[in-house]
Amino acid sequence: MNNITLIGMPGVGKSTIGVVLAKVLGYQFLDSDLLIQKQERRRLREIIEEEGYMGFKEIENRVNASIDVNHTVIATGGSVVYCEEAMNHLRSIGTVVYLKLSLDSLAKRLGNLQCRGVLLKDGQTLKDLYEERTPLYEKYADVVLDEEGKDLEESLHDLLEILEENSK
Repeated sequence: MNNITLIGMPGVGKSTIGVVLAKVLGYQFLDSDLLIQKQERRRLREIIEEEGYMGFKEIENRVNASIDVNHTVIATGGSVVYCEEAMNHLRSIGTVVYLKLSLDSLAKRLGNLQCRGVLLKDGQTLKDLYEERTPLYEKYADVVLDEEGKDLEESLHDLLEILEENSK
């Protein structure tokens, strides 16, 4: 087990679980959204506003496809699954874990999607986004962790068990 990449909808806890998982495993932690912001010297929301939907996807693909790390937990932006090159790269450097949560639970966790820097097409709702992305998360995932009804500790415990099983 070299790297662990966390994918999933905004609000599933990729960064939260990622930081704790990295500490438990003795790994580094990398938030690819923060890496995008650092390289672009702009916040995600600004990049989306200035570059548009397709421009942001190109930047996200380039940054994620260039990640070169070892023994790192990588928390990605929810839209990384639109970037085939980036996803193939992330799969080649480690295990991809899909953090899965129901639409109802996500709706309760999320506030204003635009303020979070969520990549939305004009008129797209959270439900539309969920239905569009779920098959992509499933396509790229090596491991699926269903977080429904679990707190951070339970999710982390279950994920560690799954990763341990997969490493055998």
